[in-house]
Amino acid sequence: MNGTLAQYSKRNRNEAHMKFKGSIEIDQSREKVVEIFVDADNLKEYQDGFIKKELIEGTAGENGAVSKMYYKYGKRDMILTETITNNNLPNSFEAHYHHKHMDNTWKCTFAQIDENKTRYDYEFEYTRINWVLPKLMAIFFPGIYRKQGEKWMQQFKVFSEKQ
Repeated sequence: MNGTLAQYSKRNRNEAHMKFKGSIEIDQSREKVVEIFVDADNLKEYQDGFIKKELIEGTAGENGAVSKMYYKYGKRDMILTETITNNNLPNSFEAHYHHKHMDNTWKCTFAQIDENKTRYDYEFEYTRINWVLPKLMAIFFPGIYRKQGEKWMQQFKVFSEKQ
């Protein structure tokens, strides 16, 4: 897995901005990787704490679709709102995620290397962090955010290769 911290900047006192990029090669066909990626039931297999995804507006998987994503971390519940901004699968996918304390975007592409190998390139960017603890973590320990994304990517790879 190849992940890099592209940048961290403080736009103003109420916002932190971080962007991470990376890629991972998966020993599976692009068709199968994308099939696994689009099935929300699989999220529990590679995203720690995932409980469910609930469509609240639009058509699932299409541009403009809005869903609530529910997670549980210990005793804490977390709800994200996902808005699909550009679904061009099997080639690429982009979405915006909103939480009361932060916003981020996710962009990814799937490139077929050969019949049974796919490169999954990803970029996630935190565009708003407005709560003290996460903001301090972003300033002093930005790797925490990158490591969580890389962990989920590695877990996605392992799960995909078992299918």
